Amino acid sequence: MERGWERAREVSRRMAHGVADAGRACARAGKATVGGTARAGRVTATGARKVGHAARKLTYANGAGRTGLGRLIELSAGNSACDAMVTVALASTVFFGVPVGEARGSVALYLVITMLPFALLAPFVGPILDRFRSGRRYVMAGTLFGRGLLCFAMAAAVGPGDLPTLFIGALGVLVLSKAYNVSRAAIMPSVLPADITLVSANARVALFTLVSAGVLVPVGAGLTAWLGSAAVLRVAMVAFLLLGVAAVRLPRHIDSPDLEEEGAAPRWRTLLKVGPAVAEAVWANVAVRVFSGFLLFFLLFLVQDGAVPWLAAEEPWARDPFFDIPKTIALLAGAAGLGGLLGAVVANWTRNHSPQVIVLITLAVTAVTTVVSAILFGVWTALAISLVAAFAQELGKLALDAIVQREIGEEVRSSTFGVVEAVLQLAWVSGGLVGLVLSLTRSSTAGLATLAAALVAALGWLLLSRRRRVRATEDDLRRRRAEAAAHSDQHRTDTLDPTKPLTNPNG
Repeated sequence: MERGWERAREVSRRMAHGVADAGRACARAGKATVGGTARAGRVTATGARKVGHAARKLTYANGAGRTGLGRLIELSAGNSACDAMVTVALASTVFFGVPVGEARGSVALYLVITMLPFALLAPFVGPILDRFRSGRRYVMAGTLFGRGLLCFAMAAAVGPGDLPTLFIGALGVLVLSKAYNVSRAAIMPSVLPADITLVSANARVALFTLVSAGVLVPVGAGLTAWLGSAAVLRVAMVAFLLLGVAAVRLPRHIDSPDLEEEGAAPRWRTLLKVGPAVAEAVWANVAVRVFSGFLLFFLLFLVQDGAVPWLAAEEPWARDPFFDIPKTIALLAGAAGLGGLLGAVVANWTRNHSPQVIVLITLAVTAVTTVVSAILFGVWTALAISLVAAFAQELGKLALDAIVQREIGEEVRSSTFGVVEAVLQLAWVSGGLVGLVLSLTRSSTAGLATLAAALVAALGWLLLSRRRRVRATEDDLRRRRAEAAAHSDQHRTDTLDPTKPLTNPNG
């Protein structure tokens, strides 16, 4: 018995030592885990600080920090990131529950319902902003605060699937986002440093907004899959409210005094009252937007129907194609994103080049690419034309913004931007609807040939109009020079003629 008790006590002591050793090992493992997590956190924080410092150097370069342009770029980047989060959050709700392969009539109705009201409301945003030029910081802050409240309402509507609330909220976010962009474009000359042109400043803003949106799309998708759409909308709400506070803290010289007389009738802008330079740039961008909307829906439905050469079932290599439908759509989307970034980079590189020439060159490149794609349509030409479409849309719009900022007075600049944005949005919707209809032909050649003919016609009309305007200006200049020369000769003749008495102008 004693030996048994001794053995039991020995086993107990060994078990106790084993438990103690295991506890110490767990403690060491816990400390190592905590230390590793802390080190990873410090590395991540250090990397974030370095990225933040590098971004701050870029945004504040060339005097942008002194004039307020750097802070405006950071605010616009945050605005774009929050809009991307809202879009990703709504993409998984019933609001965007229309399948891509659904009937074209349903998609067309969906496109008109979601885009047309926004386009019709946009012209009224500009005149309202023009009436509050002395408080533009607060107008911009109001658009951010308003979107924050709408995100709160949409987050509450996600659970029960309240479609009317989601639709009204999404439409309100779109309108307020456009109001922010219009106001931001209108104040750009107020924060422009001496060493930066308008095109370069607009390009810098566009580049940072595109990058921030591109970064937040996968982050928002991950958060949506983990936390749900309602939680992501609440995160966007908090971010919008913080950005609204940052907008109020922008430099005061952004607000311009109201120069119009009290009681004067408000001035409205149409395409007939903006001048030839602005009108030419607007119509060129209209052609590019029609092209962009057409191409998006035309190629999307052709790929979905398998009516493209690399997905055709009758082709021997298409039985197990490398570029299947999901891969093709992903590649086209990637090409479009890369094209937008290239457009912003090229706009920043152009610097002192004429924005009118940039607009026409952009349209010409678009027309040539469409003609080549119609003749040699394939997977690589499809990727090329998707890249060119996004590139042309971004570069052309940045040049147009610079032209409007330079040619239009501050008292009606916001209303001009409002009209321009509405026209461009309607052009994109119209192009998308035409693309839906022509995709029924299941012929890439027919659709792209039609688009190429329209683009070439638009380019030819703009070049002829520009040539007539240049000739009229040259004729008017020659006429004025001839009249001035004739008047000078007549004055010289009257002075040297001895038969005419000299008169004293003082009597």
